[in-house]
Amino acid sequence: MKKFSKYIALFVAVLAITSCDNYLDVTPMGRVIPETLDQYRALLTRGYNTYPQHKSLTAVRTDELIMDEFGDEINLYKDIYNWNDANPDRFTQTFHYQDLYTTIFYTNVVINDASSKLDNSPEKNQLIGEAYALRAMAYFDLINLFGKPYNPTTAASDKGVPLALEIDLEQVYIPQSVEVIYNQIISDTDKAGQLINKDTQAKGINYRFSKVALYAFESRLYLYMQQWQRSLDAANKALVINNNLVDLKATPVLPNKYDSKESILALEEGYMTGLQRATYASTDLLTAYNRTADLRFPLLFVASGSKFKIQKGANIDQKCTFRTSELYLTKAETLLKLDKLADARTIVLSFIKNRYTAAGYTQLETAINTMNATDLNTLILQERQREFAVEGQRWFDLRRTSQKQIVHTLHGETHTLIQNDPRYTILFPANARLNNPNL
Repeated sequence: MKKFSKYIALFVAVLAITSCDNYLDVTPMGRVIPETLDQYRALLTRGYNTYPQHKSLTAVRTDELIMDEFGDEINLYKDIYNWNDANPDRFTQTFHYQDLYTTIFYTNVVINDASSKLDNSPEKNQLIGEAYALRAMAYFDLINLFGKPYNPTTAASDKGVPLALEIDLEQVYIPQSVEVIYNQIISDTDKAGQLINKDTQAKGINYRFSKVALYAFESRLYLYMQQWQRSLDAANKALVINNNLVDLKATPVLPNKYDSKESILALEEGYMTGLQRATYASTDLLTAYNRTADLRFPLLFVASGSKFKIQKGANIDQKCTFRTSELYLTKAETLLKLDKLADARTIVLSFIKNRYTAAGYTQLETAINTMNATDLNTLILQERQREFAVEGQRWFDLRRTSQKQIVHTLHGETHTLIQNDPRYTILFPANARLNNPNL
């Protein structure tokens, strides 16, 4: 314990000793080793606050964006845009490997230390449950950035990321297999499920995990693992708590805002301000929409000369990690994988009814009711592309499905990410490799 406390004192240098009622109002007030419930809550809030906005960077690698070649910030993103991970320009934004492990550090302190220090209470259980859930999500993002996509037949041998569950200065951090990391994520979500006791979180602190957020995360987790029934079960449990969808015919507003009735977990910013200035919507993204029937198009895009700027994101009120739209589309996809075509059609229709004009919906309804499983699966993935544009899901969806070929052109040069390209797995950042030769 002495060594453990010393490590906290050295590494956690600052700790917010506030009630932390609102994520936007966290203010550092002192430097202490945590002892009380409020102090551990403040420590975990710092862990939430540290959680990086890495999904913005993944959007640069996808078919969603084109770069503003004459913009001031082109050097920050051009090597990400060109998938040049091996030898990027020194100005290139780095994927947030260290920040994710910093969040994991905070969760480890709460998980390993608060259990013995704090008296038993529902608030203690909620706190530690959130720490398990947040740690699980950090490892999920790490493995989906820097590890190969989950493949049941090769996961045991595919290289993953280092696993750090204890505070140990002498630990040698060697990458574990993809299977080991996913098993740890499942273990953490199981423990979180035993402890989290809030169905939802109030607006303003809905960056914190709740039961519905945990179920939504589990639904995504098992979808990526191709465990269709478990993904469906988790989606159904989440939808029992919140099944609201914004009907864009009646309420023409972006449904990804933190105070939207669709919001489940409002932690991450999917499209940062700097990136919004540096990019336009790609032709691939624009042509994915029916501009007259799809009510999302005028909400998402605004003309800028011959190009279109994306209006989603670049605002703190649009922080979004999970929302109900994902649950509907995951439910449809998993039902289809489970050979329940009619049920999948029903769920798809219930979702798109809220996204298209009445005439557009009628036309789609006729088409969907005659689709076979292959065509419906294609439509579901297209709806994911349209619904979650620049929210950070596209790169991960491409990794787990087609790993399609993508072509980017910059300053007259063409760069190609071929189908099933090894660069669908991002290299560990250079500074991480320098600090840890085991990577």
